Amino acid sequence: MTDEKAAQSLRNLGTAIARLREALAEPAANTLVVDGTIQRFEFVIELFWKTLKHLLAAEHVQAGTPKEALRRAYDARWLSDERLWLAMLKDRNETSHLYSEKLARQIYERIRTYLPELERTHAFLTERFEQGGCP
Repeated sequence: MTDEKAAQSLRNLGTAIARLREALAEPAANTLVVDGTIQRFEFVIELFWKTLKHLLAAEHVQAGTPKEALRRAYDARWLSDERLWLAMLKDRNETSHLYSEKLARQIYERIRTYLPELERTHAFLTERFEQGGCP
């Protein structure tokens, strides 16, 4: 992956995280807000694993699936809490394949707890790859 592709991937991810943060700032009384927040979360997780996959490939580490990308990134010490990331992936998968109001509300509440880790990891990756130079 070129330096520009890595930088663009990280910028896109940063924008998606900012949009998720905006959604979480809205009152959750409206089901459209909950649904929109969950959809933004799905998008962030999708961008995250694909960004990790590209960054890993730049360091000659292959990862073909989202779970593989998370595990390899954890092994590389890019992620600090593997269980938390696997829980995020599980929540993302559940929202994509099954819908229930109760599950949606539960996942919405967990997304609030996930945001700091998403932001911290994005900042770390940006520092390591964009500012520090991509391999």
